[in-house]
Amino acid sequence: MNDISIIRPIRLSDLDRLCELAMASGPGFTSLPGNRELLKAKIMASEVAFSQTRAHPLGSSYLFVLQASQDNKVIGVCGIESAVGLREPFYHYRLGTVVHASRELGVHNSFQTLYLCNDYTGCTEVCTLYLDPEYRCNNNGSLLSRCRFLFLAQFKERFPGKVIAEMRGVSDAQGHSPFWNGLGRHFFSMEFSKADYLTGSGNKVFIAELMPKHSIYIHLLPKAARQVIGEVHEQTVPARKLLESEGFRYEKYIDIFDAGPTLACELKDIRAVRKSRYVDVHIGPFQQHITPFLISNTSLQNFRCTVVEIAPSEGRITLTAELAHLLQVSEGDRVRVVPLKNGS
Repeated sequence: MNDISIIRPIRLSDLDRLCELAMASGPGFTSLPGNRELLKAKIMASEVAFSQTRAHPLGSSYLFVLQASQDNKVIGVCGIESAVGLREPFYHYRLGTVVHASRELGVHNSFQTLYLCNDYTGCTEVCTLYLDPEYRCNNNGSLLSRCRFLFLAQFKERFPGKVIAEMRGVSDAQGHSPFWNGLGRHFFSMEFSKADYLTGSGNKVFIAELMPKHSIYIHLLPKAARQVIGEVHEQTVPARKLLESEGFRYEKYIDIFDAGPTLACELKDIRAVRKSRYVDVHIGPFQQHITPFLISNTSLQNFRCTVVEIAPSEGRITLTAELAHLLQVSEGDRVRVVPLKNGS
């Protein structure tokens, strides 16, 4: 059997590697700030979340890592925020329309606007998705993103009804954002990278203090800023397509700094949640199949997930002893499975 990658909860011993991934992620990646102490705090919060027998009323943060089974190297990270905006404000711009009309003058003009809002407060967020570029192959990206949907399906009681995903907006290699340059910097008097870092570190008070309180007319913004509203960073295009294949849609909410789109879907309507099912584990010889399946155990603290090319049949799935060990399951245990991709 070829070397496979496995999803597991993050541990404090992963801190050094997480710092390396955070530095490699570059500017605009708000949820992975390049600060060791902040990342350590995120890991510790995740460890608490996985250890809780009940959902926290103010929300919890779950972090997962993707680990290569051959050498145990951590090659990616992803996360879930169970309920955003309950501990601190969660901001977006909402795109809207206003009409200016005069019957006497025969003038009727409609304008797109941006309005600062907290409409997604309380929603679950899938976030912090980053995969080492060297390992962007062999379904690793799909596994890293979609593993969260099996976790959501398994522990629905911990998550509200709607799930959102903030997409990284357009910026250049130096971290300059056209949207920020056209709008944000006029109110904040700082570079995009600094504002982004402050937000990632949890310091969001300055947003409420400095952001404009009234609607912003989009047609008054520079062309470069208008063109990137709702667009994603070139490296984020595959992530957006993957989420859209799972049922996520753009609802005209954007990031207040780089104008990246936020996608949303009801938890029950996510394809991997809706189509996943339980099967029983049978330990036996390797059985090759052409259809890749996402498979996870049903444990909270020891959650494991991977991709297998093994077809479940008659309510069970045959796993090798090695694969069962990686998934931390035994003969007769239940696992959750779903075809890796839509239409499989």
